Amino acid sequence: MVMNLVRPEALTEHNFHYCPGCTHGIIHRLVAETIDELGIIEDTIGVASVGCSVLAYNYFNVDMQQAAHGRAPAVATGIKRVLPDRVVFTYQGDGDLASIGCGEIVHAAARGENITVIFVNNACYGMTGGQMAPTTLRGQSTTTSPGGRDVMSQGYPIRVSEMLATLDGPAYIARTSVHDPKHVLKTKKAIHKAFTMQLQQRGFSMVEVLSTCPTNWRMQPVEALRWLKENMIAQYPLGEYKDMPGTRN
Repeated sequence: MVMNLVRPEALTEHNFHYCPGCTHGIIHRLVAETIDELGIIEDTIGVASVGCSVLAYNYFNVDMQQAAHGRAPAVATGIKRVLPDRVVFTYQGDGDLASIGCGEIVHAAARGENITVIFVNNACYGMTGGQMAPTTLRGQSTTTSPGGRDVMSQGYPIRVSEMLATLDGPAYIARTSVHDPKHVLKTKKAIHKAFTMQLQQRGFSMVEVLSTCPTNWRMQPVEALRWLKENMIAQYPLGEYKDMPGTRN
């Protein structure tokens, strides 16, 4: 068997800063491989969020713009409208997108902005110490919910993909995972499809990727992958939630 260990052209030579077992690195590579395969490296602009992925501009070998916390969809909208021939994507975590950036993502999707969003859901605020996020599971322990998320006082987890799929603007919404090789390949396919949707002028696309956070979950990497499979997928079912044919009117 031939092993392909070549670094994608769309990734820089910088070493990732992520914690051991974190799956951001896998998702970065899948995005980079997609950019390479579509031949769009010279035409792509990425928007980095605030969170664990704040240093994404060091890793993607494309033009990058840093956005304020939660504002990546608004920044991407401005870039795409000024430079409609560019391929514009955001890379955001759940604390960034589903909390402070909830308004931005909802309205970018509702407008059908022709951008692609990579949404990494690890059910906590990873960078700032593992606090409860909008996506934290019911009963899940975090630094701000040490007794487990109590829905009576803290509300229920937000299912972002299902919520955005109810809007008329999005063309493609999918939720995937990277907890094993089979699902890594499915995630790659979804990311490729989301970027293709943008190239075909179909409108807003988003891939939500379930990810691990071994450090803040206080688990070993393998245990974290198992926990994702056994707990997160039940709360956040995998699949394509919207797939609209044709171009925008």
